[in-house]
Amino acid sequence: MKTGGELMINQKQAMKAIEAAQAKANELGIAVTVAVVDEYGMLLALSRMDGALKVSPRFATTKAYTSGTLGMPTGAMEPFTIPGKPYYDLNSLHGGEFTTIAGGIPVTHDGKLIGGVGVGGSMDVSQDEQCAKAGAEAIFS
Repeated sequence: MKTGGELMINQKQAMKAIEAAQAKANELGIAVTVAVVDEYGMLLALSRMDGALKVSPRFATTKAYTSGTLGMPTGAMEPFTIPGKPYYDLNSLHGGEFTTIAGGIPVTHDGKLIGGVGVGGSMDVSQDEQCAKAGAEAIFS
């Protein structure tokens, strides 16, 4: 959707992302929370599946915020966060709003960052990442 000439994720697309991520979670046999943010990190949609960890909304939102504002998958950021690297101590910046835990995927359109999808709740963060990828891919399908 475009408003004022800018492409943005609308509510229908955010819900498609949540549905696709939850479908992937069901396929994997897990319960998660899914968050979708815009390019400013503002929450557009959040859904916690029955049985998901109580803290999973915070994980999902932080992952979505990180990938949606910095433009990188959260799991791919870890090499840049060690001492001497540009994002060293990233998770303590901005009140703890950033994370390097896998499960956050940026959403881009024509090379422009327009948001992020974050998933939290699995005991295996690679599953969170699979769900987030499914959600991000569904936005423009």
